[in-house]
Amino acid sequence: MSDEKIYQVLFLCTGNSARSILAEGLMNHLGRGRFVAHSAGSHPAGAVNPLALQTLSQLQIASGNFRSKSWDEFAQPGALELDFVFTVCDKAAGEVCPLWPGQPMTAHWGVEDPSAVEGSDETRLRAFMDTAVILKRRIELMLALPLATLDKLSLQRELSSVGKA
Repeated sequence: MSDEKIYQVLFLCTGNSARSILAEGLMNHLGRGRFVAHSAGSHPAGAVNPLALQTLSQLQIASGNFRSKSWDEFAQPGALELDFVFTVCDKAAGEVCPLWPGQPMTAHWGVEDPSAVEGSDETRLRAFMDTAVILKRRIELMLALPLATLDKLSLQRELSSVGKA
């Protein structure tokens, strides 16, 4: 059994139906057990967008256990202690977030909302895949960081720059 730290990550968006769901699935897949991702929304839609689930399936990521939930679940006494919190939509980034247990590192990794794209099913699915590719690249950049050797200020700077990549 490894003594390596397992990092808890929360991805936030307003509705928790598309971008944050994609990020949760990607981080859990790419983090290979070293990172455990969760997602939530400030005003959850109550359902996960089927195109988000279809996109995850196309990327060969299990898509059966996702649900749209409130960020309040992660801010209550006794909630999971978080290491990182990332906003993936501009609207959620501008909202007043709850206080998170564990004083996690935070950064904004905003991406366009694929749910807002109109057009054919193919056009809409392409928007979801484009969003997933952007989030995947950002997660890969984060996973490549030497987390154990970076001081807090350097880590914060690096995480913020990943959101601009």
